[in-house]
Amino acid sequence: MESRPASAVGYGEDAEETARRYEAVAFEVVHDDFLPWLPTAPSRVVDIGAGSGRDAAALSARGHQVVAVEPTPELREVAQRLHPDMAIEWVDDALPSLSSLHGSFDLILLSAVWMHLDEQERTDGMRRLAELVSPGGCVAMSLRHGPVPHGRRMFEVPAAETIALADRFGLSTVHHCEELDVSGRAGVSWSTLVFRAQHHTNPGETR
Repeated sequence: MESRPASAVGYGEDAEETARRYEAVAFEVVHDDFLPWLPTAPSRVVDIGAGSGRDAAALSARGHQVVAVEPTPELREVAQRLHPDMAIEWVDDALPSLSSLHGSFDLILLSAVWMHLDEQERTDGMRRLAELVSPGGCVAMSLRHGPVPHGRRMFEVPAAETIALADRFGLSTVHHCEELDVSGRAGVSWSTLVFRAQHHTNPGETR
């Protein structure tokens, strides 16, 4: 990518500290809700907004073929240093276009990404996710609510809006839970959502 997307603003400022916070909490703790939805057989998986590489590494360790998408070069550099032995393909890209991704994925993971997108980006992004997920595959998403950290761009995105948007593009909600922040940050809560692709919808039909 030639320039950093607005959705990633602020993440390169202190990449080392950001990565340290991510790595301090295990994948299995952060994504406990998603564990039942992970593919049981080795599968093609993409982690969008991969950050420190914690989730991509955990998925790779489970035998999956992992593509890690991270638009912040400082974070990518730290992640590749922290997880050097993992067979992870690192890609410089971001929602909504994800133009570097090809083929389909059995699992698409978006951890704390969706609320960085504005309304039009969310519509375009959901259309793109529906194109990328395999029939029968899942899109697992954690959505942050609460105070916006200094220097970041975030929007208050209701889970209900996201569920309706997913349905518009042929993605059925199979899991929805509301939770407090695992790190105990004041005022911060999360929606965890899993969508399953029943069929591919022609994007032209939804306009």
